[in-house]
Amino acid sequence: MTKPFILLTNDDGYLSSGLLALRDALAEFAQVWVMAPDRNWSAASRTRVFHKPLRVSEVQLADGQTIYITNGSPSDCVSLALLGLAPQRPDLVVAGINGGANIGRDVTYSGTVAAAMEGCQAGIPAVAVSQDLGPDGGDEQPPDFNLAAKVAAQVARFVQGDQPLSTGTFLNVNVPACTPAGVRITRLGTRTYRDELVQGKDPKGRAYYWMAGEMLTEPPADAEGTDVEAVLSGYVSITPLQLDLTAYRLMDRLEEWQEQINLELRQ
Repeated sequence: MTKPFILLTNDDGYLSSGLLALRDALAEFAQVWVMAPDRNWSAASRTRVFHKPLRVSEVQLADGQTIYITNGSPSDCVSLALLGLAPQRPDLVVAGINGGANIGRDVTYSGTVAAAMEGCQAGIPAVAVSQDLGPDGGDEQPPDFNLAAKVAAQVARFVQGDQPLSTGTFLNVNVPACTPAGVRITRLGTRTYRDELVQGKDPKGRAYYWMAGEMLTEPPADAEGTDVEAVLSGYVSITPLQLDLTAYRLMDRLEEWQEQINLELRQ
């Protein structure tokens, strides 16, 4: 049986231990081709580099494996691969493992989620994978991504199975910082961080601003059934996302406005 061909990328850069753990887990059942950014692109969302040339290089990792890196964004990585740099069209696009959860409405900031969206837009099944690093953000102890990689590989197998994802949809997988109590299928939550603005002055006396914030440690009251509740309660969250952002429930009301606007324009 022919192994599936998986395009793997991330937004933390090619030296990320999350990328390497995921590659090893996927390689147990698939042919994995890596195109990753040459630096960290966290919070890049769907940034694309159009104002300068993109460079692509081959690099050897510590285990001798060859991967490809670029000065482009995570979305650029997927586009470069699909436009002809990959040896064949992928059966699946996987992005991750991101260091830090990508949950709630913050998914719109995520370069990891954006890379999966790029694959989805091209009609290829896609999965974004992230791992919560806990209250200290992984500063006290380097994160172990092996369990998250195992979960991601299981999800990838299902996506490649008899019931593929519908067109225009992809999966956002988040693994908690602790050993998971199980898996939950979730919807997007809302609040993820307590935002704050840190102000200061540089050595020349000029004001600067640093946008910061702490991730919630307990799910808010309105989080039942969401990815936020699942991850903060110690569960793996699998959230189906879609490219179509249309607010269909508003369309009838807006059509009424449309008629009023058209009447005024005719006067």
